[in-house]
Amino acid sequence: MLPRLPRLAGRRLLGTTAARKGSARLPAALEERISQSLDAMRVAGTFKTERVITTRQSASIGVQGGSSSVVNFCANNYLGLADNAQVVQRAAEYLHEWGNGLSSVRFICGTQTIHKQLEDQISAFYGGDRDTILYAS
Repeated sequence: MLPRLPRLAGRRLLGTTAARKGSARLPAALEERISQSLDAMRVAGTFKTERVITTRQSASIGVQGGSSSVVNFCANNYLGLADNAQVVQRAAEYLHEWGNGLSSVRFICGTQTIHKQLEDQISAFYGGDRDTILYAS
């Protein structure tokens, strides 16, 4: 098990004996260097802040502070398939029939027929002498 790393609160290291006594502090030079680096990132426009999404993940989402919905190009669901009613229904059917996830990679545990069928369908869709290999990413 990895050791638990202390968190920072102000200049104190939380979760340490010194922090409980109020004496754990970052060295002033390190704190200044970190502060300067963060300021430089803000000036350069490279400082990232967390966007709070106020709707379910979809092709179009609402973002906290925004007045309208925006196209969600930063997710893998920009086509909206993850919440498409037909896709969700079929996924539920296959989940009930086949279970959730693979127990291991196909070369260790074997390949399920459903995966071979999908590979064949994708190859047929693109035509010619093509082969398809599914993999989880």
